[in-house]
Amino acid sequence: MSVTLCMPQIRRANWIWVAVLLAAGVAIAQSALAQDQSSAANYSSSQAGWSTSGLQLAEFALPDNPAPGASASGGGSGQYGNGGGYGGGGKHALLHNWAFEAGGGFNAPQSTSITYGAQFTVGAGLNFSKRFAALIEYQFLDAKLPGYLISEADAQGGHAHVWSFTLDPVVDLMPKATNDVYITGGGGFYRKVSSFTDPEEEEECYYFCEVYETNVVVAHFSSNQGGFNIGAGFQHRLGGMYGDGKTKLFVEARYLDVLSPAVSGLSPNGSGLITTVNADTKIIPVTVGVRW
Repeated sequence: MSVTLCMPQIRRANWIWVAVLLAAGVAIAQSALAQDQSSAANYSSSQAGWSTSGLQLAEFALPDNPAPGASASGGGSGQYGNGGGYGGGGKHALLHNWAFEAGGGFNAPQSTSITYGAQFTVGAGLNFSKRFAALIEYQFLDAKLPGYLISEADAQGGHAHVWSFTLDPVVDLMPKATNDVYITGGGGFYRKVSSFTDPEEEEECYYFCEVYETNVVVAHFSSNQGGFNIGAGFQHRLGGMYGDGKTKLFVEARYLDVLSPAVSGLSPNGSGLITTVNADTKIIPVTVGVRW
């Protein structure tokens, strides 16, 4: 076969091969386009699913802050401090205002019907402010009777007991200071008992018996009356950043006048012991103690 005859056949084959390549390219392009569209659809679907999930999650989101009720804005029963903190602020404040004291010391006589002795005092009341408090106090004083009374009554010994219930305000002059000065005083009910004693032998037996002497009251006289006291003291506050704690150590002295009646030519209990005692019993109790 001649070359001239083969050329048209070769050209025809080339054109067929080009057509096949073009068809394959078109098919590949269409396939790629279809894949792109499918991917876009899937992405849109996933986005829609995410949006739907977002809506579902939004249903479980926390609600908006509620509007404050009447109890939050008004004077209702707040939980910590609003209208009675801790569910009982009034009672808490009342308990916080309670005041207590306890102390003891000695008493110096200012009248001839009593001598030196010892005493103790306890009290309770309310702190109305940092400057002012009022306490109800119980005080017990024990002292010896003077020698002339004992000799006059022909006794061997004797003692006097004075106990009282009084209302006593306390005014702090420097309520914000660590070291404070205060004044106090008051009055109330006093009972005084003067007793004369003689030694007597007594026998006490456990595994064996022992005989010893003890002073026995052989006569006494008593009186119930009013009285008053006035004095001042120094106190030191404990605790608190600036020494403003509630607990305080104190030392004080008061002038006490028990308005006891005079006794003249009295025979206590009909015992034949004759005594003469001037009216009023004056004492200066000096006390060291603690308040809280």
